[in-house]
Amino acid sequence: MTRLTGRGIAVLVAAVALFVAGQWLGYPVLLVLAAIGAGVEVASLIVGAHRPRATVSREVYPDRVARGGAALARLRVRNPGTRWQTGFTAGDWVGERFRHVVVRPLRQGATAEYSYELPTEVRGRHTVGPLTLDREDALGLGRSRLTTGDTATLWVHPRTLPMRAISSGRLRNHYAGPPTAYALGGSMDLREVREYVPGDEVRHLHWKATAKTGQLMVRDYVDPNQPRFTTLLDTRQDFMPASVFEDAVDLAASLLVSAVQADYRCRFLSTCGLDVATASGVRSGARQVLDELCQLGRAEQTGPLVPPQLGGGGGLVVVLSELSPADRTALAAIRGRFATVVLIMVGGRTEVAIPGVRVLSAATAEDAVHRWNTVISR
Repeated sequence: MTRLTGRGIAVLVAAVALFVAGQWLGYPVLLVLAAIGAGVEVASLIVGAHRPRATVSREVYPDRVARGGAALARLRVRNPGTRWQTGFTAGDWVGERFRHVVVRPLRQGATAEYSYELPTEVRGRHTVGPLTLDREDALGLGRSRLTTGDTATLWVHPRTLPMRAISSGRLRNHYAGPPTAYALGGSMDLREVREYVPGDEVRHLHWKATAKTGQLMVRDYVDPNQPRFTTLLDTRQDFMPASVFEDAVDLAASLLVSAVQADYRCRFLSTCGLDVATASGVRSGARQVLDELCQLGRAEQTGPLVPPQLGGGGGLVVVLSELSPADRTALAAIRGRFATVVLIMVGGRTEVAIPGVRVLSAATAEDAVHRWNTVISR
């Protein structure tokens, strides 16, 4: 569909005004100017009615990028017809912003490629597209617009700063005393020899104990020391100001990625109910966490800091900005469930002391990372 541009509307209004003035005042020259303006308007609509015949495809590379990083959209334009294709404008919607590309005329069967940068200043999952093809007449009075093609997704992840992985293992074998409630099955550390129950591995049968007791006995194995790491991010609006929230998300992402790269079993929780456990593999585990973090926002609820599904074992890092008395009590209560508990206070305005909990106060994410790498992770 062809529509008048702002300039075309102005010319149309001027032509009508000239026609009225010419009729009222009796000046033929005004009527001639009005007729010229009307003719130009009709010509622009006729020219604009010829929509682009080219086929256009788009790729986003890379589809995942850290906030502030570089991402490109690549347009491939082809003229499948047997005639010259006049120039037009193509572009994509990226959220609320529009990117223009001027496509030069193409001969029959020709292909041209164009690329342009995508905005990555805002963290989130952004839809790129659909493609819009615009064509205007030489005077810019009329424009035809065609929307075509599929959409693509650009994932703008939080920044990941270089942080050391915290030592978070805890011995859970039978040599160091009774096994804890967080012992994991499947490794080759013998916990006990017990009676066989249906479903046990036959290869774990203990024949000497079976001969001595007269009953089938099996070896029960647990994981002696598997590093685990949990990050808890405070997303409550009343306790996490918008001015420091992006730094807090960057810190949470940096902590989790460093732990995933160190081959830790990781878990991320937020006060708004998000609960993500990393999958196996460094790349897939890091991508899983970053995809969730790129869509995370502050929540309006003012519930407790510590979610009820928070388990125990390994290391725990809580990223927040402010603490209530109830939050301090909750953190002190869960201290015994983890080998290490660290609080990172983003914003640097609050000094707290909780028994058994290490507290790091920093104004920015960069400051927190520097202090972490020099003090906490050692």
